Amino acid sequence: MIFAGLGCEGKQLPDGLSMTSHTQTMRAAVLGSYGEPLDVTSVPRPIAGLGQILVRLQACGVCHTDVHIWRGESIPPHAASPFVMGHEGIGRVEAIGEGVGGWSLGDLAGVPWIHDTCRRCDECLDGYESFCQHHRAHGLNVPGAFAEYVVCDASFAVALPGTIDPVSTAPVMCAGITAYGAVKRAGLKAGEKCIVFGCGGLGLYAVQIASRLGVDVLAVDRDPAKLDVARRYGAVETEIGDSGLPSRLAAKGEKYHACINFAPTTATWDAMVAGVRPRGRIIAAAMVFQPVPLIQEWLTATGVVITGTSVGTRQEMRELVAMHAEQPLETTVEIIGLDDVSEALVSLEQGRSKGRYVISFAR
Repeated sequence: MIFAGLGCEGKQLPDGLSMTSHTQTMRAAVLGSYGEPLDVTSVPRPIAGLGQILVRLQACGVCHTDVHIWRGESIPPHAASPFVMGHEGIGRVEAIGEGVGGWSLGDLAGVPWIHDTCRRCDECLDGYESFCQHHRAHGLNVPGAFAEYVVCDASFAVALPGTIDPVSTAPVMCAGITAYGAVKRAGLKAGEKCIVFGCGGLGLYAVQIASRLGVDVLAVDRDPAKLDVARRYGAVETEIGDSGLPSRLAAKGEKYHACINFAPTTATWDAMVAGVRPRGRIIAAAMVFQPVPLIQEWLTATGVVITGTSVGTRQEMRELVAMHAEQPLETTVEIIGLDDVSEALVSLEQGRSKGRYVISFAR
């Protein structure tokens, strides 16, 4: 099994990966067929190329996006080879490629969703790199972090303080930054009010982040236990996400400046329309593949802005890391080994997880 674009041994690859005739190996969970258990096997260890660092992983979270990739719902035109998923990694810098500055051996590094972007499109140049239509992602377009080692673009790897715990911080690399990016996309300011729909891992991160920014949060979920957690994390109000929620929100005198949806369902749409104030913002953060009804006259009457969000930028990641380092964002973590990752994907798909699954490579 070889990396995409490899022409011959020892030759530099287009994405900076390379191999020699005496390649070392590593253990990795490889996607062979969509929907089938990942094959935990031995593959060539990548080598840091131009502008890259090699990270020896200590932990990697398992994300709902991994489920979509595993099921074949997100198929890239050029998939990672070997197809190693995972984009919530944390580890130590093991090697540094040519032309890299600002990194030293042993530094703690985060492996986020974005491997690199084109750096040339309007989105990249305007500071919205997470919307770059040509970006490549770890665990989708290039090999990811369900492995003992991973190569990262040095300018997109996340510099982390050595004081943080890799296992509890791993989900921050995607779930955390997606929640932070959604809150920032909503343009929320201290004293404003927002509704967070869906109190899974991402939603609970958003509750904490918005609360720390001085925003009053109404948390919505179908599970009362998750709403209890949301209150502990800073939500000032909670509501059960049942069929009566749109009517209850419509009856409220004061509406909300923003509604952020982390629930992977269209069932939240009517409640968002009922709860948002004129000139408010509706932010789609969950991957929902079905359409929702939209009356354009309602838009002309209210001026509501509807937009989406995708992970976050490097600047937003730096802000989030500083927030997390000062006061760690809370989440429930279940530690697993690399051999358990397929079972974790099934559990996430079936909604049986009680928190975030994180692979520990210390096991």
